Amino acid sequence: MTVLLVALGAAVGAPLRYLVDRAVQARHDSVFPWGTLTVNVAGSFILGLLAGGAAAGAVPGSLTAALGTGFCGALTTYSTFGYETLRLAETGATRLALLNVTISVAFGLLAAAAGYLLATALW
Repeated sequence: MTVLLVALGAAVGAPLRYLVDRAVQARHDSVFPWGTLTVNVAGSFILGLLAGGAAAGAVPGSLTAALGTGFCGALTTYSTFGYETLRLAETGATRLALLNVTISVAFGLLAAAAGYLLATALW
């Protein structure tokens, strides 16, 4: 049953990642991967919220599997982050590549912590 919940969450997360990435990137006239940054930070926040809710006993394991592993796992994308960072470096945009790494890691961690803290405050 858990595998089906993960698959269901992923079936929603993957197309949403694509749509959000394209919508955000279309609004920016830049080679910086704003769309990937957006989905990764949003997914980190949601996962932090779920983890905090699970730690407080307010979010059941089945929901954590569907939304945490399935949805957030498909929404966020480490491979695209890595590819886009290398592409920036290869095309001579070394500063943007370093900025992408710094912002992605820092904001992802901050978003996860904020989600966790919000959940523990609520529950």
